Amino acid sequence: MLTRETMEQQQTWFYVVALFVGAAIGLSNPVWGNVLHYTVSPVLAVLLYSMFVQIPFLQLKESWSNLRFMGALLVANFIVVPVVVWLLTLVFPQSPGVLIGVYLVLLTPCIDYVIVFTQLGRGNEKLMLAATPLLFVIQMILLPFYLWLLMGAEVAQVMQVGPFVEAFLFLIVIPLLLAVVTQFLSRGKASGERVINATAWLPVPMMALALIVVVASQIGKVYNDMAIIVNVIPIYIAFLIIMPWISLLIATWFGLNPGAGRALIFSSATRNSLVVLPLALALPPEWATIAAAVIVTQTMVELAGELIYIRLVPAVILRDR
Repeated sequence: MLTRETMEQQQTWFYVVALFVGAAIGLSNPVWGNVLHYTVSPVLAVLLYSMFVQIPFLQLKESWSNLRFMGALLVANFIVVPVVVWLLTLVFPQSPGVLIGVYLVLLTPCIDYVIVFTQLGRGNEKLMLAATPLLFVIQMILLPFYLWLLMGAEVAQVMQVGPFVEAFLFLIVIPLLLAVVTQFLSRGKASGERVINATAWLPVPMMALALIVVVASQIGKVYNDMAIIVNVIPIYIAFLIIMPWISLLIATWFGLNPGAGRALIFSSATRNSLVVLPLALALPPEWATIAAAVIVTQTMVELAGELIYIRLVPAVILRDR
């Protein structure tokens, strides 16, 4: 009989299978892939709700007041990451259409499923949850500036903030409010405890489902532009390899404990691909298609990397003291 503990212990294999299932669906039946595109946001919303319900929100006050973590988070995501990304694009030069896709996705820290991966990698997911509004606001403000600095004023002016706001409301605010309401209504009731226990079964299967729908809906774009896409993959792999070790140095510099340090590692290495994809599609036609494919490729590489991270980060990179 499958228990929740067994499922959580073997979750990596669930996710590996999910990646292959998603790829098989997307490549063998593009129509289904296109249909599943519309399910990505709802599936992510349910995934995040199921995780939020497990978080004791009354203890978040301590997370919001953790100025060391917040400082380290800002340094890593908005000072160190842009420098690393700029250097990587010098080492692996790209055409303008590809380059804007790379900048869009790598300069924006994730505000949704990074919380789940942080939890799976034994990081402090409460700190990540508390930091999402801050990350959201700052990346919205700084992204046009970074694009102007790296690519010129013309590119920065075509950016729209609407997709950011929509994703933040749908993927963070609404699931968060529903989770708080669930906890409030369940407090002190036997039936409420059963509801909370039932939702504890959801994160692993919902994460597997999220991987399936994301890969199935997006892999076709990557396949069609593979001749161009293959040149950008080294940037994404190098980014995934470099950022955990730089983040470890930052965590040590700020004196973070292992849980907070792991949260920093996941935040600095996990990017906002699902949120910035609509931004890419809103670009001028000569850039939109290739930029979107570049962003989707980052999603594929990152998801594979996260499956390694959730084991490697707590066991090798930043172990318990």
